[in-house]
Amino acid sequence: MDFKLLKVISLLLDYPDDALFDGEHLHACREIVMKSVLISPEVRQEIAEFIDELASLGNIDAQSRYDGLFERGRNLSLWLFEHVHGESRDRGQAMVDLMAQYEAAGFEIGVKELPDYLPMYLEFLAYQATQTDDDIAIRLEIADIKHILILLAARLADKNSRYVCLFKALLQIAGQPLSVIDDELSKMGKVIDDTTPAAIDAEWEEEVVNFMANNDEQCPSSQTAKRISEMAGANAQNMQTQPVHWVGFNQNNTTNPTNAKGVNV
Repeated sequence: MDFKLLKVISLLLDYPDDALFDGEHLHACREIVMKSVLISPEVRQEIAEFIDELASLGNIDAQSRYDGLFERGRNLSLWLFEHVHGESRDRGQAMVDLMAQYEAAGFEIGVKELPDYLPMYLEFLAYQATQTDDDIAIRLEIADIKHILILLAARLADKNSRYVCLFKALLQIAGQPLSVIDDELSKMGKVIDDTTPAAIDAEWEEEVVNFMANNDEQCPSSQTAKRISEMAGANAQNMQTQPVHWVGFNQNNTTNPTNAKGVNV
């Protein structure tokens, strides 16, 4: 397995920090890509052009583009389990299982990042490739996440983003035809842009708590008010002639009444 290609894809999918633009790093990445036999000549050329574009953009513009593409919404999240489990509890257990897989292989995470971060997972597979000659196993690991790769590739293609070339390479390594991207595009229809300010505000907006039910029949507090009103009307005359008597006012063990939600009122 040409593990260097996986390492390059991992590097290019990660946040383009300043170190990537120092020295000959991008040039070295380009050379590794152009020598790889794991991907087609067309995809090799696409990645080479993507690397050239990164170099011409420079670190600041490349970082701004990356942030707007991957880090503002969830549609293009590079955290794998985001697309599988969302915010469910199953995501936590999946994280634990993946971390155990890393530890069993002797792969140590040296940065503060979740284990399902795609660039990190690809780096792990590149590490695995250096420890074993089992190319099939590495390809199968990538094939296991093909549904996520296809989804992300289609969404990037919908945005006409050059980053799609990296996903094309991964799909070819996994033995998938690139036609699956077009198939996914035809199925998903129009993708709502979740990176706009309005979409981000809507995503993080807290749900308004409604303390009142839709109608009086469903609202205990409203029914209580009705009963009190009826009692007051029926006993108005007696209440006018009888003094108010505060029962248990000074007793320490008086129990506070609660509302329908169980909150002391």
